[in-house]
Amino acid sequence: MSIDYAKQYEMIVGLEVHAELRTATKIFCSCESVYGAAPNTRICPVCLGLPGTLPRLNRRAVELAIAAGLALECSIQADSRFDRKNYFYPDLPKGYQITQYDYPICLGGGITVETEEGKRRIGITRIHLEEDAGKLIHGEDGTKIDYNRCGVPLIEIVSGPDIRSAAEARAYLSALRERLVFAGVSDCRMNEGSMRCDVNLSVRRRGETVLGQRTEIKNINSIAFAGKAIAYEFARQAEILENGGTITPQTRRYDEDNDRTVLMREKESAADYRYFPEPDLPPLHVDAEDIEAVRKSLPEMPDARRRRFTQTMNIPEDSARQLTQTPQIADYFDAAAAVSAHPRQTANLLIGEILPGLGEETPALPPESLARIADMAGERKISAASARKLLALCADGRDPAVCAEMQGMLMITDPAKTAALVSDALRENPTAAQQLTERKAKAKQAIIGAVMRASRGSADAAAVSAEIDRQCGGD
Repeated sequence: MSIDYAKQYEMIVGLEVHAELRTATKIFCSCESVYGAAPNTRICPVCLGLPGTLPRLNRRAVELAIAAGLALECSIQADSRFDRKNYFYPDLPKGYQITQYDYPICLGGGITVETEEGKRRIGITRIHLEEDAGKLIHGEDGTKIDYNRCGVPLIEIVSGPDIRSAAEARAYLSALRERLVFAGVSDCRMNEGSMRCDVNLSVRRRGETVLGQRTEIKNINSIAFAGKAIAYEFARQAEILENGGTITPQTRRYDEDNDRTVLMREKESAADYRYFPEPDLPPLHVDAEDIEAVRKSLPEMPDARRRRFTQTMNIPEDSARQLTQTPQIADYFDAAAAVSAHPRQTANLLIGEILPGLGEETPALPPESLARIADMAGERKISAASARKLLALCADGRDPAVCAEMQGMLMITDPAKTAALVSDALRENPTAAQQLTERKAKAKQAIIGAVMRASRGSADAAAVSAEIDRQCGGD
């Protein structure tokens, strides 16, 4: 599908994102909610839906759903309700899923995203609580079922049909993931299935206002794959319409090996699921005091942090984005910047020397030590090379100032010492000294290099350059 249909057709995309909540136990029972356990070792009669069992709602799951709603600027509903979504599939032992349909816990909200086309507001229709299903494991000896995920607490975040490009979808998913992680709602590790995305996409001719027939692409586990699936499905539907065909409602999946979407089944409707109120759970009521308590517990969101870093610390936007990759990095930088007189220098050292290869861990170097090293570099007490060495030397908590002095890293600030070092270098490098009278740049760099070697890097290169000019009459 190499034809570009973007001029004639417009895509309308809405996303349904499932995020696993960071609870110790499942949503309706006391089974441990953990990734990677041996198959069918985290199950009980409740999450298997055996006769005579009753669900009991996990309070922490409700608190995290509220936190997600607040982080995404939603309106938290004081009263919501659980429903049964009925369908038969091997990974759903009860034959139904407990979810929220008519009365979800969060309504409204949205995220402002930025792409090359500019900023756009992507609305959020609702967020509701529900339980996860099990997992089918396909192999040469047949298909097996792992029920460990049955009852794992989820929120489903439903966007409005506001997305108009694959780039906007990627930006929305990235911003959504960022906020959920910072709010402590979910770790959003897509490779572990704790964040998954369903894409609802339709196509219409530009200028039309009526929505086209949509298809749904299920269970995409990568932001990059979501963008690729959207691009392919748009082209597929546009080609059908261009050739005079019609779009049929389908549920599809993304085939990442062949970069295309493929048919799974014909699309279900809400009536097919036969929703009705969950009889074993009472309506959910949340007090205003509980909502306010969750609001007060939320940390500063990443976009707000980036604005603060750029506006109050004069940190470039690209650097601010790197400093908010994870809550751990953002908190670490905040702790260092709070005691640093040179926050931009602190940011540069953190980004350039510590973050590469760090992963999700917190740096071993205490943040106060990073601040002191940055301040010494900013005040020209140590060189940039010495600052890099101190980052490693002080990871065990040693005092950077003491360590710099013991290692002979402190910059030479005495003009007399600088003059003596230059005199020695001129005397020991007569050829370069002679060439200086002819104002050759290479000769000057050779003398500066000799001084830096003699001083073990502790001389101030700018002061050395000025002293060479003074002694040799240069300009």
